[in-house]
Amino acid sequence: MQEILHLINEMSPYLLLGFLFAGILHAFVPQAQYNRYLGKNSFSSVLNAAILGIPLPLCSCGVIPTALSLRRNGASKGATVSFLIATPQTGVDSIAATYSLIGLPFALIRPLAALCTSLLGGALANYTDKNTDTRLESDADTQLQVKGTFLERCVAALRYGYVDLMQDIGKWLVIGLVVAALITILVPDNFFTVFSGNTLASMLLVFAIALPMYVCATGSIPIAVALMMKGLTPGAALVLLMAGPACNFASMIAVRKVLGMKTMLIYILSVMIGAMGFGFLIDHLQFSGSVDFMGHLTAGHSCHVEADSIKAWLASGTLLVLLINALVITKFRKKETTDNNSIEMKVYHIEGMNCNHCRMSAEKALQSVEGVTNATVDLASKEAHVEGTASKEELAKAISEIGFTLV
Repeated sequence: MQEILHLINEMSPYLLLGFLFAGILHAFVPQAQYNRYLGKNSFSSVLNAAILGIPLPLCSCGVIPTALSLRRNGASKGATVSFLIATPQTGVDSIAATYSLIGLPFALIRPLAALCTSLLGGALANYTDKNTDTRLESDADTQLQVKGTFLERCVAALRYGYVDLMQDIGKWLVIGLVVAALITILVPDNFFTVFSGNTLASMLLVFAIALPMYVCATGSIPIAVALMMKGLTPGAALVLLMAGPACNFASMIAVRKVLGMKTMLIYILSVMIGAMGFGFLIDHLQFSGSVDFMGHLTAGHSCHVEADSIKAWLASGTLLVLLINALVITKFRKKETTDNNSIEMKVYHIEGMNCNHCRMSAEKALQSVEGVTNATVDLASKEAHVEGTASKEELAKAISEIGFTLV
């Protein structure tokens, strides 16, 4: 328990800063800027998609509607794949948390690995794609842009960072800490010595476990830390940090549905090659003594005074209050409001939503349908409450265009 509290104290200041940066990106960077540079079937569009996606704090399910939006607005297939691979692996929040828990070398290698992996996947997708048509711009996509005065955008940034985004990754962050605690307690210290001298076996095992499961870029960090402390090599830990956030069953199904089976295989293969390639590079640098990727972990055990300072405890307390507000209080209020309004509205079920960005995309898509006077979507119940004269078929079409299903 003491180790987990120490991890929380060490992560909290960086997480709070990361959530703030995430909100600023959301509120002050127009959606149109992401669409403008991704249209050509060229390497430059792939590179632009990766650079735009790396700092965005979107998880592997939240990135799906954004990527489909970019695709419909004219992004090439390669740019779409590049964005899908790069975005969920990193984000300003996860980079800050990585620095706090695993150190500067890992914090630098994660975005670099995400960049190279996304370039590989995007270039392969463009090479195999002979269809260079563009997509018409959708009003539902442009509505995701935050508008208003500077003060209103500041409020929107704080709300997105400390409420909406926390609703998305807060649960997974807590789960990651719980899993880390269980690993610390239950896994023997010499468990991974079975892979001693066989880095490939440990990487393949970690990749097979990480590929289908859902874990956010930040929530995967304490799990990787716990596994490294139990003997997992830094390279194999990087495989978890890359493959876990980059892929899951939902993202693979969405890629197959919208971009095709061939592109889905390229997507998975690129993540595998990138994760294991950088994993081998990290282990080589670690074992040769060129770079110490474990130094921050071993040093961390002698830094309890700094991590357990009053400032750290205040940051942890603030993070706890914000998590309770995002995961409990805000959701309860939304449900209460939805229940009060549901009498006058038609209720539909939306399949495929997993985060607040999914919810916002679905809400904006419904509101863009002609005849809809009001539409709200509840993430917990997966229900859409729609008021107006629009038919179910029109609503279902709008929802299907962003990768979800209305029933």
